[in-house]
Amino acid sequence: MPRRDDADLDFADSAAWFGPALLLDTCVYVDTLEGSVPPPVEHLLRARRLMHLSVVLGELSHNFGRLNPAHPNTSAHLAALTGVLSDIPPHRIEDSVSAGVVMEAGILAGLVFRLGGFQPGQEVAALNDATIYLHALERGYVVLTRNLRDFDLMNQIMPSGRVLFYRTT
Repeated sequence: MPRRDDADLDFADSAAWFGPALLLDTCVYVDTLEGSVPPPVEHLLRARRLMHLSVVLGELSHNFGRLNPAHPNTSAHLAALTGVLSDIPPHRIEDSVSAGVVMEAGILAGLVFRLGGFQPGQEVAALNDATIYLHALERGYVVLTRNLRDFDLMNQIMPSGRVLFYRTT
């Protein structure tokens, strides 16, 4: 299943500043830390209500166990990540995902994995992305991501979800 042309996707640079809350994909936090978020995305992040999903926070906190403590950049990287995580208002964290969403996410992730030609080892990432997508759909949020391939495939399979895409600068 191929990814659609950019002209068929919704990009953040043409999105209204006001609208439904944004559910942030993991890449948004990473790109923000790296300073590679384009100005239209920065405007959206300031203008819209932002929601944070526990699945995404888990993906981010994975770095605390994965990174080598002896590496010279690890301390600074984890300090920056700690700052980002501690700045999230607790009332904006969604820490419960319904059983229905999790079960449907398993099916959607399997479809995306099979139809998208994913390689073994990408199953957990596909499941996390499907959980983000379906949680946003259930709650009426819009997913903000630069992950064009995976979220476009999910949107083709379940077009009722809403996604805003961007590319880094």
